[in-house]
Amino acid sequence: MKTKISQKISIKQTKTSARPKFYDKKKLLLELIPLLIFIIMLIGAIVYYPRVPNTIPTHWDASGKANGFSDKSMIFFVPAIFLFILILFFILPLMEVFRDNMIKIYKYYYAFKIFFSIFFLVLFIATLMPPLGYNINVSYVVIAMIAILFIAMGFIFPKIKRNFMFGIRTGWTMSSDAVWNKTHKIGGILFVALGLVTLILLFLLKLETLFFTFLILTMLVSIFLVFYSYYLYHKMIKS
Repeated sequence: MKTKISQKISIKQTKTSARPKFYDKKKLLLELIPLLIFIIMLIGAIVYYPRVPNTIPTHWDASGKANGFSDKSMIFFVPAIFLFILILFFILPLMEVFRDNMIKIYKYYYAFKIFFSIFFLVLFIATLMPPLGYNINVSYVVIAMIAILFIAMGFIFPKIKRNFMFGIRTGWTMSSDAVWNKTHKIGGILFVALGLVTLILLFLLKLETLFFTFLILTMLVSIFLVFYSYYLYHKMIKS
């Protein structure tokens, strides 16, 4: 009886030890950098809270004009959302089915997290400036930062491996490493192109036209990648 119990314990220990840890000491230190960016945003919100008016703009239309206003306590909204996303980014890899793949692509996942953190920091500064009296078009800043984020994702996509939380996840890419890799290779090219085209159009189109053009181009790229992964999967089955 004791032998059976000891065997069960040893099997459990083997399974536990065989499952690799996602975070080591080095990675945990790196994770402090996005947290530091959050702290900078929080300190900024606390410092400037007394200086902003009681009502601040919190929403802008496609032409860049403020069309929504809220209490000045909303100055803490962007930092709060950013913290929530950071927590998700930290926890989700621990639940990842393809943990080995996530460990292998950690540096690319982390690079994306840093770009995303910078995006939120710039967004926070941009939304803070109008209440402080600075004439800045927040919509232009947001579209420009999304375009830069897309370019960064485009460079990262061809290097990442199959996982459930980061990348172009369709039923067909998740079913095959070959479909995943080929879809992300072409997806990387398209995302870089989309980001570059958007940055160029910032100087050529009116904001309202730019906004809808950007949405249409993003939808077209997304739809193409879905059908492209479907095509690759069925081509693989037939061969």
